[in-house]
Amino acid sequence: MFRGNSLNKKVKTNKKSKCFSVSSSLFLLIVCQLSLGQEDEEPNQSDLKSVSIGRGETPIVDGQLNEADWTQATLIDDFHQIIPFEYTEPSEPMEIRIYYGDDALYIGARMHDSAAEEINANVLRQGAMVWGDDFISINLHPFNDKRTGYRFLINPNAIRMESLFYQTTGTDWNWNGIWHGATSRDEAGWTAEIEIPFKTLSFDPSSDTWGINFQRNIGRNDERIGWFSRDSIQDPSIAGEVTGFEDLQVGRGLDIVPSLTLKTNKDYNPSSNNSSTEPSLDLFYKITPAFNAALTLNTDFSATEVDDRQVELTRFSLFFPEKRTFFLRDSDMFRYARIGGRVRGGLTGTSTISPSNLENGRPYFSRRIGLSANGQPVDLSAGTKLSGRIGRWNVGALAIQQEQYGDINASDIFVTRLSTNVLAESAVGVIATSGDPRSNLDNTLMGFDFLYNNTRLANNRSLQGEAWYQESNTEGVEEDQRAYGLRLTAPNRLGWRGGVGVKQIEENFSPALGYVSRSGIRDHTLETGYGLRVSHPFFRTLYFGMDAERINLIKGDLQTQVLTLRAFEFESHTRDQGWIRIHETKESLIKPYEIWAQGANKVVIPTGDYSFNEAEFKLESGQVREIWGTLGYRSGEFYSGNRQQKTAGIGWRPSMHFQLTLNYTVNDVQLPYGDFDTELLQLRNDIIFSSTMSWSTLLQYDNLTDTVGINTRLHWIPKAGQEGIIVLNHNLQDLELNNRFKSTLADLAIKFNYTFRF
Repeated sequence: MFRGNSLNKKVKTNKKSKCFSVSSSLFLLIVCQLSLGQEDEEPNQSDLKSVSIGRGETPIVDGQLNEADWTQATLIDDFHQIIPFEYTEPSEPMEIRIYYGDDALYIGARMHDSAAEEINANVLRQGAMVWGDDFISINLHPFNDKRTGYRFLINPNAIRMESLFYQTTGTDWNWNGIWHGATSRDEAGWTAEIEIPFKTLSFDPSSDTWGINFQRNIGRNDERIGWFSRDSIQDPSIAGEVTGFEDLQVGRGLDIVPSLTLKTNKDYNPSSNNSSTEPSLDLFYKITPAFNAALTLNTDFSATEVDDRQVELTRFSLFFPEKRTFFLRDSDMFRYARIGGRVRGGLTGTSTISPSNLENGRPYFSRRIGLSANGQPVDLSAGTKLSGRIGRWNVGALAIQQEQYGDINASDIFVTRLSTNVLAESAVGVIATSGDPRSNLDNTLMGFDFLYNNTRLANNRSLQGEAWYQESNTEGVEEDQRAYGLRLTAPNRLGWRGGVGVKQIEENFSPALGYVSRSGIRDHTLETGYGLRVSHPFFRTLYFGMDAERINLIKGDLQTQVLTLRAFEFESHTRDQGWIRIHETKESLIKPYEIWAQGANKVVIPTGDYSFNEAEFKLESGQVREIWGTLGYRSGEFYSGNRQQKTAGIGWRPSMHFQLTLNYTVNDVQLPYGDFDTELLQLRNDIIFSSTMSWSTLLQYDNLTDTVGINTRLHWIPKAGQEGIIVLNHNLQDLELNNRFKSTLADLAIKFNYTFRF
């Protein structure tokens, strides 16, 4: 994204709406025909499933289930198929056994398989996504509040994944919790043995009932089998219950995590070297089983994974997710108003609306803390956090002391979030922030939100809504500091789904601890579509839809409008995906837009109104294969010229110990004001020695900054809660634009941390 100045010039553009109108009419005709062929009534799993649980001794977690307690454990075997055809008989049987001890919940899972030699177990790197593998997952909802919970997942190689549920339908896969699992395989299937310590969970010790659910994935045909579901969905509001918990122990509830980081940095221009040894300490204490306190001292984020680069031809800021562990722990307590949430449009809950527009207006975004405006780390002296539940209240409170950098003074930062559950599945809450980590001005914010959720409509339908209001207060600013929004969605997986929303961000709304990509605007969104499962040798799910977004300046003039016809989208039985889309875009520039710059060369689009159409197709093969790939093409008008966007990717995994992926995207843009191209290349290599040790290297290049970034990480996780990392970052830049790259910056960090639990 670049900005610049140029002579104003009114541009006359050709509007080709007839093609889009014809395509839209064809879309409606197809959807109507398909919907007529669908049954009006779906099976309704309205009866709540419930089991009781007993207490036993601590097993040896080795994947064998040979202790006597497993034979007495509660048995669950009444599973049904979730995908592709909900409530039908699974192709393979499974049994789950559960019991609890003084300190942990234990789950034993036996996955029978008549073709055990075809079990997918390709992922061996701890921390990697295992979606193409066989796996078993457990959803736990200790408060049984239909809104929050945890998900724990393990594949046949004992690779663990975990996530937080928030606001019923949201999932945060960046959360890390300490739990243990082991697996074993034989000629008749595979077995998983799982231990989830109560210290890892927040729960109400006075309640003997938790929400619980299970799901199994058979990777070779992407069949998903579960215990309780509606509309092929499992979340905190769609789960069974387990009763009988009593006298659960969390010990002293204290986790002490000391870390030691050895760092060396080299700057090549001008040449300088710095080395340091940085101890840090994180403390986590359960004041009650439902309420947690955390303290961080001399916080170090040097071993955090680097961001994936983004190259987008947009005049507005891009959105990058949080990856730092301290801010991710209990992050569900700070969520607000589902800002950034997607309708389950498309096949995987995707939306064609820009992520930065969906996230626009967030009152709290933790990446504003400890990072400068250009993404450089800023030291944090100390931080404290309170999170959990007190009575009927959900509480999140954060206090951070950020050190001085540049001409920005040291700052004290505060965030408070309170909410309470209302109705059967809904909530109402408030948020307050104070402090500005990127300026010396005083800044505060107050806001409230109401979240509506109902997953119990007829025919397994769901309905969600949210309403919110915020007001910032920045030193020296007196007016136009408000933001508010309203949204209603039907996030159904099959059949009709969609959403409609509006939000207004006033010109001076400035959440210093939040995220704003556009201000002085009113943003309208509409998403609608139809998904259906089909009986076909290749296709499993089809989707047809339309997304629309219109952003006006508050005074009424158009800023941006995008209509996307999702003409045809599919998913196969082996996770292949593809789509055909048509985009109609309108942009109104009230000042010149510097879209590209390299050295002294610039391309500036003059002020004016622009309208352009593009067509797009993309194919992605499933990663269940040894070799997989991606191929995409988008072409058409672009402002007053043309653009071709080409995307290609390939992955190769000859064994579970080695994986290589290459992705490349190029935009070829031709405008009356100048031609240019953008390139983004990402090459990743994973060498996996075992399920506890891996070596990953990521190389990224883009020709906008003309830099090559190399990040290589040796990662050792002998056990959950214990970690050793060696990270090398090296940047090279083509400073003279002659294709000769020179080193600009390098840093090496060696970090060890160990969690002591009391």
